[in-house]
Amino acid sequence: MPEGITPLSRLKKGQFGLIDSFTDETIKLKLLEMGCLPGEKVVVLRFAPMGDPMAVTVADSVLSIRIDEAESVLVKMDAL
Repeated sequence: MPEGITPLSRLKKGQFGLIDSFTDETIKLKLLEMGCLPGEKVVVLRFAPMGDPMAVTVADSVLSIRIDEAESVLVKMDAL
């Protein structure tokens, strides 16, 4: 994986990045429909008490994403 690129699932509360790409085509379509487009800023808001799912903001919307889905979203951390 290129330097500065990490799965969304590895970000901590308050961290953010720019959506770079997706590793799972099925999840990609679902997330694209919800506004998770490459280049969009994504911010981790919080995690459920047991750690899954996570709440993020993307394109002025708050989304709840399962950790296994967030694993397939690659974000750029150093581009901000």
